[in-house]
Amino acid sequence: MTSTLPTAVHPAGEETPVKPITMFGPDFPFAYDDHLAHPAGLGQIPATGHGTEVAVIGGGLSGIVAAYELMKMGLKPVVYEADKIGGRLRTVGFDGCGDELTAEMGAMRFPPSSTALQHYIDLVGLETKPFPNPLAPDTPSTVVDLKGESHYAETVDDLPQVYRDVAEAWNACLEEGADFSDMNQAIRERDAKRIREIWGKLVEKLDNQTFYGFLCDSESFKSFRHREIFGQVGFGTGGWDTDFPNSILEILRVVYTEADDHHRGIVGGSQQLPLRLWEREPGKIVHWAQGTSLASLHEGGQPRPAVTRLNRTAGNGITVTDASGRIRTYQAAIFTAQSWMLLSKIDCDDELLPIDHWTAVERTHYMESSKLFVPVDRPFWLDKDEETGRDVMSMTLTDRMTRGTYLLDDGPDKPAVICLSYTWCDDSLKWLPLSANERLEVMLKSLREIYPKVDIRKHIIGDPVTVSWENEPYFMGAFKANLPGHYRYQRRLFTHFMQDRLPADKRGLFLAGDDISWTAGWAEGAIQTAINAVWGVMHQLGGATDPSNPGPGDLYDEIAPVELPED
Repeated sequence: MTSTLPTAVHPAGEETPVKPITMFGPDFPFAYDDHLAHPAGLGQIPATGHGTEVAVIGGGLSGIVAAYELMKMGLKPVVYEADKIGGRLRTVGFDGCGDELTAEMGAMRFPPSSTALQHYIDLVGLETKPFPNPLAPDTPSTVVDLKGESHYAETVDDLPQVYRDVAEAWNACLEEGADFSDMNQAIRERDAKRIREIWGKLVEKLDNQTFYGFLCDSESFKSFRHREIFGQVGFGTGGWDTDFPNSILEILRVVYTEADDHHRGIVGGSQQLPLRLWEREPGKIVHWAQGTSLASLHEGGQPRPAVTRLNRTAGNGITVTDASGRIRTYQAAIFTAQSWMLLSKIDCDDELLPIDHWTAVERTHYMESSKLFVPVDRPFWLDKDEETGRDVMSMTLTDRMTRGTYLLDDGPDKPAVICLSYTWCDDSLKWLPLSANERLEVMLKSLREIYPKVDIRKHIIGDPVTVSWENEPYFMGAFKANLPGHYRYQRRLFTHFMQDRLPADKRGLFLAGDDISWTAGWAEGAIQTAINAVWGVMHQLGGATDPSNPGPGDLYDEIAPVELPED
């Protein structure tokens, strides 16, 4: 478990509250939450530009947030979506089980440090509740099962000493190699200067280092056994071994901002967030009549279909062809779909992006991920074993095929849901050739070996639902995770919204989405890059922010990401 610093302390010893730690991270310390909450709004467009159409390609969270904010400025977003609004905020039901039972096929747990995300959760009136991660305070119990040996725990202190040793080794490793406490405190205090001082040195030092290599270089993790346990079990959301080949910078962004701690789920499902924004009628809106929503600006209340072609036309227009054959040209467009779509599903002109940006898109590294859920009659796992007095089943971390099993309920007398398996990378690929029912059988067999007294099957009340994101045609992976040496590529993608630095014939198309952000795999990153793109579109169309609420582009020179040499 990572260290936390709950409050700032005055010299006299009196504690004073500080703002919640925010997931803006070390690369670009811009306070997105403050910017969004400011009464002046995100900016304005000259009246002559009101009603200008802007293409928004992709109806996931990033695209819907961008479209919503553009609409409030008086622009007319035209959203294109190949499937359903939500992207990887995908909530599904179970046939025949009623609307109250849902499964989160994509994003399912959100940290309090996702402060921009929380802005929109509050805006649309959604509720959150604690998510049952391993050993979390609201998780009744956890079973760690490695090499055929199981350990039951309600807190980390119930585990054998070796697990506590691993937790301590991780904390020591972060202090030794990554100035964890100093950076965590600087982020808590939103001290941009200090953040940049610490991070600049670490980026230069660690860009070429893997997560596993970082552990191996630490005196705290000299034991292979400790590294193995850490990889299989971890502390926070579970094992870390699927991330071992990735850049250590990716991991540091997570732990600095406590993105792996104190998770909450959205009651009723995360997909409600983009769907509610799609239907929401802002109280404060420019140009459009009161009662206008994104849905009302689209024919039949639905987005345009999938984009099949993107090209530049005379006057630096961005021309979009969709699956219906309709062709429309825009002064500006925001692309929020998974970046590999630009290489495969969509026919693109080379002129859309500078060549270095194409290289960055091509080098983007995506991780695989799979899940399988089943509905059950009740949260039977809270029953007590007559011999031991323990819960008959627990949130489970194991080295078996299932890896992570999560138990989700809304009360003791209501139907519930089990995520029988949540896996990443090679562990996800093991499931890829199997159907949902074949996956179910293997998972039940693995869990029966851990819980021989429990008949999970007799409690199942519906068919399983499953996903392998690497097999989804409009995604081809779950989320971006940079490999060593990829920092420069990520910087190009993230800073693409600053287009004054680009040739005139390379402007107008803005990249957004969590894989463009520094925090891929987190909804917060999707929102942050959406706000960047909104600023970019506003700036291109001659708009500006209120001086009392400068945007990410206005402050760019002060907080720009560290730039490493290219030679």
